[in-house]
Amino acid sequence: MTPPTTPRRRGRARAAALGAALLALVLPSTAVSAPVPTPPRPGSEACARTPGPLSGDARRVLEVARKARKDLALNAVLLRVTVDGRELVTGALGESMTGVPAEPDMHFRAGSVAFAHIGTALLRLAEQRRLRLDDTVERWLPEVPRAGEITLRMLANNTSGLHDYVTDPAFGAELSPHPFRAWTPDELLAFPFSHDFWYDPGTNWSYSHANYLLLSRALERITGTRIDHLVRELVTGPLGLRETRNSFTPEIPSPVLHAFTSDRGLYEESTFWNPSWTTGPGAVITSTVCDMARSAEGIGSGELIGPRSYRILLDPGTVGLGTPTATCPASICLEQTEERHFGLGVIVSGGWLLQNPSFSGYAALQAYLPSKRLSIAVSATKTAATGDGNMAQAVAGRIAAALAPEDPLVP
Repeated sequence: MTPPTTPRRRGRARAAALGAALLALVLPSTAVSAPVPTPPRPGSEACARTPGPLSGDARRVLEVARKARKDLALNAVLLRVTVDGRELVTGALGESMTGVPAEPDMHFRAGSVAFAHIGTALLRLAEQRRLRLDDTVERWLPEVPRAGEITLRMLANNTSGLHDYVTDPAFGAELSPHPFRAWTPDELLAFPFSHDFWYDPGTNWSYSHANYLLLSRALERITGTRIDHLVRELVTGPLGLRETRNSFTPEIPSPVLHAFTSDRGLYEESTFWNPSWTTGPGAVITSTVCDMARSAEGIGSGELIGPRSYRILLDPGTVGLGTPTATCPASICLEQTEERHFGLGVIVSGGWLLQNPSFSGYAALQAYLPSKRLSIAVSATKTAATGDGNMAQAVAGRIAAALAPEDPLVP
């Protein structure tokens, strides 16, 4: 899961115009001797390659994706593009593994897409008056240092000041040689809790996986509901995301998009490396490109929340933060501008709202452009020649340039 960069380019007028535009949208029997057919998986018939003949835009998207796959040396690319909720094109290029073609309905790890769902769940609970965003967390998270100063909003918008265990060298030294290890939340939290805060809570911005691990725990204790059930009730269920689900093990539902990586110095399969370190139990999700395109639209349009909550989704107080200090270097306290900043579980980049998970050989992106009601979802896997960075976002950026050249999807 990749923290956003924050180049300043435009002013507050662009964000105000974006907010205004967004608010204006809103089994047959068989003989005994015959083999028994495998029943279709629920929803699988809705996530298949777009049948021909294709529209001009659909052909162009596939041509762009084919060239991007070649240029970036990718193993597989899955994609879905919708406009105003209607499919423009769904496709799959390359192989899941040797001799197994990639298909659009394959499942993959969706990482920080779960943060977008948890952020919207938090806003819905606030609308229901079951909590307040500016409640401090000592009542539910007494184990957290400075819990009386940290609010639910700070956990959701990454302004708590807690270190990110994912970028802690001590954590990396443990994770790299043990990719199948199952991590507990307390083991993960021991890393940030062993450091001083980067800054006083609420006074600056820095990306930390610990924030969403703690937010998930807090929401479970507030509601008495497991986080996967809570998110299903409030977000993924209402959006119809039938193929987006949590797993408490490294299992991925079939069919699987296999992943490969050179993270440990050799090119190897990483499909079933344990993802328990990525966030809290109950929020470690897999998905499909069809579900992610719908997720991008539902979250990005504010479909499930009211106008006031939607304004908070766009900017929960992060714009203007991200100032390097003597205790927080520029590589950590990244500048949050109107043009690119972290919202409430989403990244706001120009006119787009997105999430961009990338880890253990999997890269994905869901992005929504409200001004055109355009949704792009991409998942990509690597060959030994693939470079660094989120290659799904690189592919999606090229698709965005073809369909909405005036609104670049900046990496």
